[in-house]
Amino acid sequence: MLHGLISPTRAAMQSPHIIEATAQNFASEVLERSTQVPVLVDFWADWCAPCRTLMPILAQLAEQCDGSFVLAKVNTEEQQELALHFGVRSLPTVKLFRDGEVVDEFMGALPEAQVRQFLDAHLERQSDRLLAQARALAEAGDLDGALAQVAAARDEDPENLRVVTGYLELLLMARRFETAEAELKTLPANQQETEPAKRVAATVGFARIAAGAAPLADLDSTLAAEPDNSEARYAAAAHRVLQGDYEQAMHDLFEVFKRDRQFGEDAARKALVSVFQLAGDSDAVTDYRRKMFALLH
Repeated sequence: MLHGLISPTRAAMQSPHIIEATAQNFASEVLERSTQVPVLVDFWADWCAPCRTLMPILAQLAEQCDGSFVLAKVNTEEQQELALHFGVRSLPTVKLFRDGEVVDEFMGALPEAQVRQFLDAHLERQSDRLLAQARALAEAGDLDGALAQVAAARDEDPENLRVVTGYLELLLMARRFETAEAELKTLPANQQETEPAKRVAATVGFARIAAGAAPLADLDSTLAAEPDNSEARYAAAAHRVLQGDYEQAMHDLFEVFKRDRQFGEDAARKALVSVFQLAGDSDAVTDYRRKMFALLH
């Protein structure tokens, strides 16, 4: 660890990996640059003692990582507008930008080990490059090759959650749902609670429903004759989720929820919430979430 205090201005002049961010250059030096490499923004002030403790740690890590991320210093006394815009309420506040958005942050003068842990979750590693190659193989149609490569990357770097969840997502793409479920159960509890792992678990749940049901074409024929058949509509929704047709799946599940609240001990509502998680932000999700809450109240 570096000893003594390092002036942020002097550090920025000495290193290509440390910059002074201002309202004038923030768009280019932080937002645009973060599409190429993570940018760690340190909001500080000269009167803030914890800021002075954190500065040399961040500067040292920026040097050691040699371009894996850029450290941007924001003097909040001089850049009050930036601090206000990003909701900075205490100092130091450190925000990590990727693709023009804040993806993570921490407050206070963390020790070096914790700052390293924070960065490790976001900086590219060799296993990330192997994952990117595996995804390219998958896009080219070589799912077996992709799975073999990403499994090797996962075994080499099991702490990289991006690779772990990438492997699970490729298993889903290959429709190896039982293997994905088994692998999911081996994850540590903290990894099982991450959003990517929850999405995998939700997809596996729909795969289990679909596996125990008739083919979708048969279910649609049943629904044409029996539109109030909750079991057929619920199973059809599971098939549609696996096909990526989230909007129609939400429609089917909402119909079951609206007409037959007792079906499967509130199964339709629970499944609808899972589809919201899988579908992400969209007008359809907003619409069906509003409709569901209206019925609940």
